[in-house]
Order: sequence, then structure tokens, then C-alpha cells
Amino acid sequence: MSTFLSEIQQLADMTGRITILEAFAAIFLSFVLTTIVALIYRFTHNGPRYSQSFVQTIVIMGVTVSIVMIVIGNNVAVAFGLVGAFSIIRFRSAMSDPKDIAFIFFGMAAGIACGLGFYILAVLFTFSLTVIILFFHSINFGKQKTNSKRLTITVPENLHDEKTFDLLLSRHLTYFQLQSVETVSLGTMIQLNYVITMKKNTTDKALIDDLRTVNGNLKVSVQYLSNAPIY
Repeated sequence: MSTFLSEIQQLADMTGRITILEAFAAIFLSFVLTTIVALIYRFTHNGPRYSQSFVQTIVIMGVTVSIVMIVIGNNVAVAFGLVGAFSIIRFRSAMSDPKDIAFIFFGMAAGIACGLGFYILAVLFTFSLTVIILFFHSINFGKQKTNSKRLTITVPENLHDEKTFDLLLSRHLTYFQLQSVETVSLGTMIQLNYVITMKKNTTDKALIDDLRTVNGNLKVSVQYLSNAPIY
């Protein structure tokens, strides 16, 4: 027990800035604040790829960063040593949503503020950014108002001609652009993928019905861009 206490005292001497009680307070506060950040992420997440481990990572990263800042203190040698240690870490998980990266930085910033002893600043920062995030979420900020969709037409191999559908599409659409052409059904069919913008007086069903009279009643699909695959 005495050895453990002496090591803690040595840590306090290394930091030279805060007491052991302040260190525990910083760690606890960083845990509370990053937990709030994680809960805000869970509440505002809209995508299909929700990850429980990512939510936990936000908290773990924030607390870890606060501990790192406590250990570094004003010791430049320790700071360079930690930079060298962290440089060997490789992050292999690709983040599909840019907002995920923002929440990681949110949690880390709260942890850094706690580790440096700026407790009031950490609370104000977390509260302010939380209000901003909830406000953006409530008004659906940044959503693009567009009726653009993705159109997929399946045609027989002998009917493959990109201009076959141009006249028909121009009757229903204000804009259309062929994005890709690929074979399906073991090469017996051709799939044409368009990005389209529909006229106000037309419907998905009307467009599909007209296309099926030309493509031999094969599959035709209309997808909203938020749900459509990227080619």
C-alpha cells in the first residue's frame, strides 16, 4: 500500500501542477462529460450503422486523453515520450459518417480541458456544443431539399443503347444522366443506372410503367438518393 501511495505521490511530483484529489476530480469530470457526449451521439444518430462499441469509445478516449494530459503536465520529456508511444498505434476502423469523427474530437476536447484543470471551461464547452448539436438535429440542419433520385433500368442485352430511353425520360424528367452500365443475370441483361430529377406533374409509377413498355417488362426501380447505392 505504501508503494502504491509513493507512486501516486511521484505522479503528482511529475505533473507539478495538481494534487491527487484534483487528478481524480479531472478524471471523474471527464467521464461524466464524455458520457454526456456519447448519449448525445446516440440520440442524434440517424444512420443505419449504429455501433455500441463506438459510443463506448467516445467515453474511453475522453477519459484516456484527460489522464494523458494529467501525466504530461509541464514535463516536455514525458510529452515527447507519449507522442512516440501513440505514434505506433494504428486505427483500423474506418468511420462511415464524418460526424463520428466530430464526436470523437468532441469527447477528446472535453478530456483535454479536464486534464489541464479547466473544469468550468470543460463544462461550458460541453454544454454549448451539446445545445448546438441538439439544435441542428431538431431543425434537420443541412438537409438538401431536392427530388433527385436514382433510376435503374434492366434491359435485354440486344436492346443495349443508352439513347433508347432518352425521349421517354425527357417526357417525365427535368434532368437525367447515365451514371453506369453493368451486366447482370450472368451477362444476359444490361443494367443502366441514372441520376434523375422528376417533373412536378409526374409520378414514380407513371415513369416505371412507361419504361416497362420499352424494356420488355423487365425490372425498373426508382430509389431516393439517401437510400440508393453509390456506383
